[in-house]
Amino acid sequence: MGESSVKTLETPPATAGGTPRTDVSSPTAVETETRPGSDRALLSRLRAPRRPRIWFEVLLIAVSYWTYSLIRNAVPEQKTVALANADWIWGVERNLGIAVEQSVNHAINSVTWLIVGMNYYYATLHFIVTIGVLVWIYRFHPGRYAATRLVLFATTGVALVGYYFYPLAPPRLMNGQDFVDTVLVHHTWGSMASGNLKQMSNQYAAMPSMHIGWSLWCGLTIFAVASAPWARILGLLYPTATLVVIVATANHFWLDAVGGMLCLAFGYTVSRSWYGSMPHRLPRHPKPTGPHPAADLLNRFRARA
Repeated sequence: MGESSVKTLETPPATAGGTPRTDVSSPTAVETETRPGSDRALLSRLRAPRRPRIWFEVLLIAVSYWTYSLIRNAVPEQKTVALANADWIWGVERNLGIAVEQSVNHAINSVTWLIVGMNYYYATLHFIVTIGVLVWIYRFHPGRYAATRLVLFATTGVALVGYYFYPLAPPRLMNGQDFVDTVLVHHTWGSMASGNLKQMSNQYAAMPSMHIGWSLWCGLTIFAVASAPWARILGLLYPTATLVVIVATANHFWLDAVGGMLCLAFGYTVSRSWYGSMPHRLPRHPKPTGPHPAADLLNRFRARA
């Protein structure tokens, strides 16, 4: 034991010129000291905007929407609770003096061409415009794409929590209320919420409204990023028109729209927390960041193996 202690305290052997060697170090200690900095650098690279890859984005969006639909439709259709919640929402809106959904529903339903157009609007633009905005940002603002996409994904993800914990019947399915199911009355196709396709969708997932969440995401993205004044105006008109449509077709209450807005606020909060800035404030084109951090992690794993 004594001999071992003495050797530990000895001066390192001298070099040929007589100068003591000072390059003796512990590999383990160096690795421990540099690892935190390496982890911070890796995290910084993960959070840095980078140019998206089309194949990965198509696959990610397809898988994400499939998962969202699967989970949304797997939520138990608690009809009794959903109808009771609808009565409560309707009562709250009456107390607030904003329960005009029934009047809007009847007024627009009396104009056949208008309500039929709104039925198709509800069934199609929800997807077409959202995908169109994603493609536009991907093509012309690649540096802002990942942050913008994260807003949409976080918004949609938190909406699933609402569907699970707060089942809500849409106005058209309420008992004792004279709402018109405009898809059934006018025999329009395409809506997953009425007609022959209703068995493919959870009928009691009205809160929050993702028609509002997604359309407002589209509108704000266009308004914040587009340079043409007419495009920015259209961006703001789109969620406004969507709000009228979801009420006129008796698919949502006003307060469902508020729920969609809150989900969107959550989505922006998540994106800003991760990227450190709102999406539209990020560089339009990403700076070169080298290989993807996932490749570095894979290389580290292979080196250790």
